[in-house]
This record gives sequence, C-alpha cells and structure tokens, in this order.
Amino acid sequence: MRRGSNTNRLAEEFGNGARAAGHDVEIVSLAGKHIGFCTGCLVCQKTRECVQRDDANEIVRKMGTADVLVFASPIYYYAISGQLKTLLDRSEPLFSGKYSFRNVYLLTAGADADPDTNANAVSCLEGWIACFEPARLAGIVFAGGVEQKADIEGHQALRQAYEMGKNI
Repeated sequence: MRRGSNTNRLAEEFGNGARAAGHDVEIVSLAGKHIGFCTGCLVCQKTRECVQRDDANEIVRKMGTADVLVFASPIYYYAISGQLKTLLDRSEPLFSGKYSFRNVYLLTAGADADPDTNANAVSCLEGWIACFEPARLAGIVFAGGVEQKADIEGHQALRQAYEMGKNI
C-alpha cells in the first residue's frame, strides 16, 4: 500500500476512527517490505516462525498479538494484491499457535465501481479466516470507482471506514 494511495487513505480513516474510540493502532504497510513466498516446508508448525529471514516474520508476530486485524488492499484484477496474498500464506506460524485476534476487517479500493468488484478479495480473506477459529470477518468497506491517487477524497467509503474503526 503506497503512502497517500486510495487504499492507504481507507486504512488511515479506519485507524483514525479506532483511535477516536481509544484504541491503539499500528498501520503496517507492505510497500517496500521483503516477503518471500511460502515454500510449504511446514517447519513453522513446530517452531512457530518461518525459516525465511525477511519482513514477514515480524509482521506475522504482530498479527498474532493484535486484538483486531484490518487488511487493506487495492483490487488488482478483481482480487487482493499479490503482496497481501503472500503475507496471508506466510502467516502459517499462527495456524497452530496462539493468536489474539477475533475480528478481522477488509478495506479495498478499486477502479471498477460495481459493488461485486471485491467479491474475490472477500472470498480469499474468508478462506484464510476459516482456518483461524473463532475469528470472523467483522466488516468490509469497498471504495469503487477510484483509480487515480486522491480519487477517494470525498468518497463515502472514507466515512464508512472511519465509523467502522470507531465501532470496533
């Protein structure tokens, strides 16, 4: 998520709402992070950490201790970004370990304004969440019709993200 991008603005507004409600918020952007693909070795099932030494290990640790997870992604070809999908794959150490999160939120932005534009992104995240009982998808905000940087300014999705954050 690029700084100042439409997706970043959604994440900022969710965070602003959560802060207004008294919550601590940390936004972790995957832009510039080095996250390798999961190799399926399953060593992390025993060690609770991936054998790869990259930025994913720290992010996954933070995910495990967070009370709430909020994923924000641009919609690329009607799905989440490759970076986010790779991170979800690399969160395997959480699968058999302890994790704090129960509520998971999804914020997406895309050029196509059709309300179903993010359906594949939602389905992907729901598949991931299904592996983490008792976690649940607690809310979704989609900003459609935003293509260029700053197109989201004035979009109703910013207010929705703020209110959702405020109500966690």
